[in-house]
Amino acid sequence: MDVNAPIFVISVAAELADMHPQTLRQYDRLGIVSPSRAPGRSRRYSQRDIEMLREVQRLSQEGVSLEGIKRIMQLQQQVSGLRERVDQLSAELDQVQQRSADMGRVFAAGLAGDVVTLSRGQRPPASKAQARTSGLAALVARSRRVMALPAGKGAAVETELGYTADRGEFFRSGQS
Repeated sequence: MDVNAPIFVISVAAELADMHPQTLRQYDRLGIVSPSRAPGRSRRYSQRDIEMLREVQRLSQEGVSLEGIKRIMQLQQQVSGLRERVDQLSAELDQVQQRSADMGRVFAAGLAGDVVTLSRGQRPPASKAQARTSGLAALVARSRRVMALPAGKGAAVETELGYTADRGEFFRSGQS
């Protein structure tokens, strides 16, 4: 059952809270416990309203004034709302941290040209000189070959393929 569902008429709510219906009307006028209204403007109390009425009765029996009770109830509602907001923000933070952890992975080329997973800010164990000769640059260097390309009437031109790591581009050399 939803504790916020407005289901109790004033007579039932008064009986459940062990109060007189006129007391509930007074608390409504003072803004201490304000129930929902049905289409005919009759008051409808929820289980949460009943709990609040019991708390008001307890505070009243301890000698707290109605103005003090009203302030206490407002502060309790404010604290409850803030707790809900903290829970909501905590859940959002957990989601952001999870996404951040997923996005924080960086991929780099290992010494053998394989893919290595690193955390953001972490560097591969290779030196810069080794990094230049690893990965795609090393692959291209290892696979340099001489190709015979047709040029003109049956003549062939030898071309060497390569890759410049500093400019990040492929090149052909030895064309005649």
